[in-house]
Amino acid sequence: MIEIDYREVLIRLGIAVFAGGLIGYEREYKNRPAGFRTHILVCIGACVIALIQVTMNEEIIQRVLSDSRLKDILRADYGRLSAQVISGIGFLGAGTIIHTKGSIKGLTTAATLWLVACLGLAIGYGYYIISMAALVICVIVLISLKKIQDKLFHSGKNIKLEVEFTKKSKTIEFIDTYFDTKNIHVIDMDFIRGSGEGVKGCIYTLNLPKSLDILKVMRDLSYNDSILEIRKITED
Repeated sequence: MIEIDYREVLIRLGIAVFAGGLIGYEREYKNRPAGFRTHILVCIGACVIALIQVTMNEEIIQRVLSDSRLKDILRADYGRLSAQVISGIGFLGAGTIIHTKGSIKGLTTAATLWLVACLGLAIGYGYYIISMAALVICVIVLISLKKIQDKLFHSGKNIKLEVEFTKKSKTIEFIDTYFDTKNIHVIDMDFIRGSGEGVKGCIYTLNLPKSLDILKVMRDLSYNDSILEIRKITED
C-alpha cells in the first residue's frame, strides 16, 4: 500500500490545526456557537479525508500499473470523498444558525465552518499556496471588513427599550414620531400584554445613530405623561 511520507502527513495536519485554530479563535473571541475547538476539528477531519483520498488513489494507480487487467475494474475518483465532506458540513453549519423574530444569526459562523472544511481539503491535498492565500483573505474579511461594514451599513449599536404606557394609540404614535425625527430605526417591536386584554407597553429593538445617547432618548420619552416607565434591556 502506497502512503504519503509520515513527515508530510504531520506537516499537513499541523497546518490544518493552525488554519482551523486561527479562524476558530476569532469566532471564539466573539462568543459564537462554533469556536476554537470546533473549527480545528473540522479542518483536521477534512484534511484526514483528503489524505485518505490521496493514499487510495496512489494505491489504485500503482495496482493498475502493476497489472493492466485491473484498469477496467478499479477507478480512481479523486473527488468522491471530498464531495461528501463539502455536502456533509452543511448539517454542522445549520446547527449554528439561530432564527429569532426578524433576524437570523450564525450565518458567518456557518460559512467559516464550510470554509475551514475547504481549507482542510486543500491542505490535505497539498495545495499550500491556495489554502494559505484563502486563510489570509478569510482573516481579513472577518476582522478588517467587519469594521468597514459597521461604518457603511450600521449607524450605531442596537438597543432594546421596554416602554410601559397608557393611551396606547396616541402614545405609540408619539413614540414613532419621535423615533422618525431622531433617525432612530425600529428593528423590532413586541407588545407587552397587561393583566387584562389591553396592551400595557412595548419592547423596542432600536438602531441608534452614533451621535445619539440612549439616556437622552429615555429622558425625552419620559416627558410624555402617558409613558409610565422606560427601561433599557441588557442581554447577557
